This record gives sequence, C-alpha cells and structure tokens, in this order.
Amino acid sequence: AQAQTTIEPGSEDSASSSGDDAGYASDDYSSTSTSLSSSVRDYAFENGRRYHKFRQGHYALPNDDQEQHREDMKHAMTLAASGDRLHFAPLNAHPQQIVDLGTGTGIWAVEMGDAYPSAQVLGIDLSPIQPTWVPPNVRFMVDDAESEWLHPRDHFDLVHARHCLPAFKDWAGVFASAFAHVKPGGWMEVQDLQFVSQCDDGTMPETYALEKLFRLIGAGFQTMGVTLQGAPSLPEKMRAAGFEGVEVDVRKVPVGKWPKNPLLKKVGLYLQAVIMDGLEAVSLGPICRGLKWTREEVEVLLAEVRKDLRNSAIHSYVTMYTIYGQK
Repeated sequence: AQAQTTIEPGSEDSASSSGDDAGYASDDYSSTSTSLSSSVRDYAFENGRRYHKFRQGHYALPNDDQEQHREDMKHAMTLAASGDRLHFAPLNAHPQQIVDLGTGTGIWAVEMGDAYPSAQVLGIDLSPIQPTWVPPNVRFMVDDAESEWLHPRDHFDLVHARHCLPAFKDWAGVFASAFAHVKPGGWMEVQDLQFVSQCDDGTMPETYALEKLFRLIGAGFQTMGVTLQGAPSLPEKMRAAGFEGVEVDVRKVPVGKWPKNPLLKKVGLYLQAVIMDGLEAVSLGPICRGLKWTREEVEVLLAEVRKDLRNSAIHSYVTMYTIYGQK
C-alpha cells in the first residue's frame, strides 16, 4: 500500500490561525493474568517518571498521569487521521467478543463498548491505569499479550492492537496467539505510526533534530529487543500467522500546523502536541537505559528538537499503518 498523495502546505498566516486545535481461555484466569489487585498497582520510578511494576522493564515508556493524557491525545489524533473510524476491519453489525491488546488508558475499548453494545470488550495492559467507570460491557485486566493466552480458542471477533510497536518484542508470537484465539471469520487489526521523518518538498534539513531523536530512540529500543520502526514488516508477519486477505492502509501524518487542509492541520497539531508533550517520556527510558546517555545529554538534544518542532517552515510527516486480516 502506498501513502496518500502529497500534502499541500498552507501559508504562515493560515497556519497560525488554527492554534486552538493544539489542545486537542475462559474467565477462570490463573495467576499469570491478574485483575486489578494491589500487587500490580505497585509502580517503579526512574528519572522522575513512573513506570509499570508488573513484568517490570517489558515496556520502556512511563504510565503516569502526564503520559496518560498524552495517550488520550494520541487517540484523538489517530481517530482524526483515520476518518473517525475506530476500526478498519469490516466487522459484522453485532460482534460478541473484542480484545484490545496494550489498551493503555482504555479509551479505545470504552468507545468500542459504546459503539457495539452487543460485544464484550476486554482491554489488557501491563499497567492498571484504566478508569473504573466504564460501560457495563467493558472490562480491563492486567496481562501480558506476549505470554500464553488463557482465553478460549476461536473466541474473539476482533483482536486489536494500536500503538504497540514500543511494547511487543515478539510480533510473530502475538500474531500466532491472535490467530489461535480469533473465531473463524474473525479479524486481527494493528495500527501504528512509523516514526521515520519524511518530506516531499525539500524543506526538511539533513540536521533535522526530530529525525535524529527518532533514530536514537529506535536504537535504544533495539537494545531492549524492540523494533520501534517496524510497521512495514507487520503485514508479512500477519500473513505468516495464517491470516488471509491482509489489507494495508498507509497514511501521511503531518508534524505540525503546516498543511493547508484543515483536517490535516488538526491532525498535525495533535501529533506535534503528542510529540512535544512526550519528549521526556519517550526519550529517557530508551536513550538513558538503552544507550547509557545521561539525562543532561538527552535534555540538550530535546532543546534542539523543540526548536525544530516549532518551525512550521519544515514540512515533515510520518506515516500511519493500519493492517488487518481475517481468519
């Protein structure tokens, strides 16, 4: 699949006028899957940020309130970039069982529960940070999607994973587990950003600090066994697990307010805010833990990144992959 056509940049005047958008197996589980008990509510702290304690170190990004707000903003950005679609897979009108891997704050699971009252929606994550007031057909549990799945086989109408590239080391294993536990005729859908800076009009300098940061974060994740910039490899892994009719949708997601198109401008402002607000969150773990930088060294780089992010004369974008296949 190819990304959509070139994004037309707007003028500086029109770009600055839209600044307001910037705010914008069964139920008998064993001890390997844990409901929200006190032991999994413990947290670890590093560089002043809070991280999950359950399976500590599996996920290099924090789970504190600041990061949760950023995750919800990322949901708004993804939804806008997707044309307000919660999913691309063509589900039937009354799905029964849906699971969201790496559910984070649970916002996608909650909205799916509202959209499909017929379905039981389960969100799983390493962190117990989900809300307690949710639709009656939505529930959450602490679990590791890369461990053995305890749900019944041929159980789910949809297995969904979004923004999980930083989380999973063994995508082949995740796809294999999903295939075993999806109903015949059911779907697996994965949606993620490919954090590689691109530009179609020559306005992105070779010294672009954001791309330098993306590469360093990717290298840091690689030391932990995680391929951050791995979205293009996912369709083949999905096919190898047995899924058929695998479709790939690739969209350009602008960074900042530079597009002329109002929707793309809004998407770009969301992504700019997601990146700006998450600079420490996404950098400190992979770069300090993985590449052994000091916090002070990272902060010097982040100052350069902030400067480039605010420069709307640089028309950079990343791509968003949505991949779905059927059993």
